[in-house]
Amino acid sequence: MWTRRDFFQLGTSGLTAAVAGTTVAAAEIAAAHMARRFHFVQIDVFASQRLLGNPLTVFTDARGLTDDEMQAIARETNLQETTFIFARDTAVEQTHGVKVRIFTPEQELPFAGHPTLGTAMVIRNRILAAKAAPAPAAQVVLDLKVGSIPVAFTTDASGQIFGEMHQKDPTFGRIHDRKGVAELMGIKSTDISDDAPIQTVSTGLPFAIVLLRERRTLQSLRPNQASIKTYCGQEQLTWLYYVTRDTQDPAIGVRCRGMYLDGEDPATGSAAGCTAAWMVRYGLANSGQTVHIEQGVEIKRPSQIFVSAEREGERVHNVRVGGNAVELAEGEYSL
Repeated sequence: MWTRRDFFQLGTSGLTAAVAGTTVAAAEIAAAHMARRFHFVQIDVFASQRLLGNPLTVFTDARGLTDDEMQAIARETNLQETTFIFARDTAVEQTHGVKVRIFTPEQELPFAGHPTLGTAMVIRNRILAAKAAPAPAAQVVLDLKVGSIPVAFTTDASGQIFGEMHQKDPTFGRIHDRKGVAELMGIKSTDISDDAPIQTVSTGLPFAIVLLRERRTLQSLRPNQASIKTYCGQEQLTWLYYVTRDTQDPAIGVRCRGMYLDGEDPATGSAAGCTAAWMVRYGLANSGQTVHIEQGVEIKRPSQIFVSAEREGERVHNVRVGGNAVELAEGEYSL
């Protein structure tokens, strides 16, 4: 049977626990206020609608973050890439561009396509707009590990902002054996078109462009990713980039897939630039012609990439890669 003393002791212990809990909560609140806070924006790149294209997290002011912290954050976001903006004096930015670093969950990259476009879009829409500029920026220059990359902005026919990056001039590397690549991909060598060679191309990251004859081959690819990883390591490749001109849509020039060891990329802007240069070099596109690339369909993240390149004699240059991007979310990391 409960006595008045039992109830009194229970009430006293409950009160003590409540007070202790309040103290702990207050300590947690105080610690939260002392935490370093880093604002981020998540944006879907190479898409005009949210939840399509390639997602990217952009940290708008990364000053104070260490290399290890940026790498840990990139693992935390677990996206293909995460970018970090480091503000500098206006005079420095006007000369060299806005300093940006790009991380995958595993490593830092010197360049990548959709992070360049998405980060430039965030800088234009958020950072420069907050400075009350008289008009939206027509161009943003990013200072990346690979050098300065300008991104120009226009308004497209739908009224949305369209960004176009000017990538580094391409370098053309080794031509790969068709039979050997086919074996890596689990297809017949005759499934690979002979209209252009399988060649390593780089505008900042090296990709081997593989031209497939038919869309159905592209859709059903089951490459041996472990063997491809070994092959790419030996050849110093980022990965193989699979393309076909069999799009069954006159508005789309090329369908692509970017598949790596642990998944598939919805949009690979760096490889798309390499593809533009490669197509112009081998006569699959005219000099200066804009080609509409669609990627990511097989993983339900369709991405629309628009590319062009120019050729003068044997020189291919003026590689441009563009598209839309739409913001999806924003928040803060507390460290």
